[in-house]
Amino acid sequence: MATQLTERRKAEKRQTLVEFKDLQTIFETEAGTIRAVNGVSFQIREGETVCIVGESGSGKSVTALSLMRLISPPGKIVGGEIFFDGKDVLKLSEREMRHLRGNQVGMIFQEPMTSLNPVLTVGEQIMEPLMEHRLMTKSEARKQAIGLIEQVGIPRAAEIVDAYPHELSGGMRQRIMIAIALSCDPKLLIADEPTTALDVTIQAQILDLLRKLKEERNMALMLITHDLGVVAEMADYVIVMYGGRIVEEGYVLDIFRNPRHPYTEGLIKAKPVIGRRTERLYTIPGQVPNPINLPNHCYFADRCPYVMPACLERYPETTVDERGHKTACFRCAEGAER
Repeated sequence: MATQLTERRKAEKRQTLVEFKDLQTIFETEAGTIRAVNGVSFQIREGETVCIVGESGSGKSVTALSLMRLISPPGKIVGGEIFFDGKDVLKLSEREMRHLRGNQVGMIFQEPMTSLNPVLTVGEQIMEPLMEHRLMTKSEARKQAIGLIEQVGIPRAAEIVDAYPHELSGGMRQRIMIAIALSCDPKLLIADEPTTALDVTIQAQILDLLRKLKEERNMALMLITHDLGVVAEMADYVIVMYGGRIVEEGYVLDIFRNPRHPYTEGLIKAKPVIGRRTERLYTIPGQVPNPINLPNHCYFADRCPYVMPACLERYPETTVDERGHKTACFRCAEGAER
């Protein structure tokens, strides 16, 4: 606990790098309006790892894509503000956004095979941002690309630089994606489910690599995942999303030692633990609410074991305890029974 308090004090002295203020991103469909991100507000400080966790459809990836301004029709950002290094991203010109993407903010997408261009060598794809943002010559960019391939732990870098994506394994392709994202030494790296398609051994290697590179470069990391094992290993600060909203947030040890929202409790209980025998793994009952028909009350009420009358009447306000732990739940409101 003393270590955590020390880390917290260090974090609180860091400058804010990213700030989301009441972000609202929707998708207009024939069936109706999907409120993918519905009033999300949080910060990422310099050098901090913030993990965003939740089930599929909770709004994690859309939040990251909104920061990059990569929401395509029928999607659009309809409200809120996103500040990066003091600038409102939503007011930048497209030219300014191109300078931001890949230069100040790097992103690793979920599927490296579909994210990498199959007709270009991996070296050409690493060289592109170097030539675009750092104005390097082709020979300078190639030399830098070989160095980046070595940095992400791929052997025979001088040969791999001329390989095509289909010639590499899944783990190597993911490392190439990391090399591309880091090529211009960004202040923030967004990693969207970076280990989903990889086997367990390779997952551990990729996470170790991300941690090592983050520390070496003093870079902030926004890590999107549904895996609480990854969260426990990587996070400084945790954002728990459900139905496009933040239901709980706090420092990682607070979240795991004292989860306050029933949804967070359920996610932690559903995670298998080595050495703990059980006849059947815990599952959260029910389904995620339809994003087109979201209720006017707490979105989790239909699945919650602690549901109270107030939960079915309105959406709870976010409360903050003395440790800065934030929760949107009536059980955590002052005077509610725990």
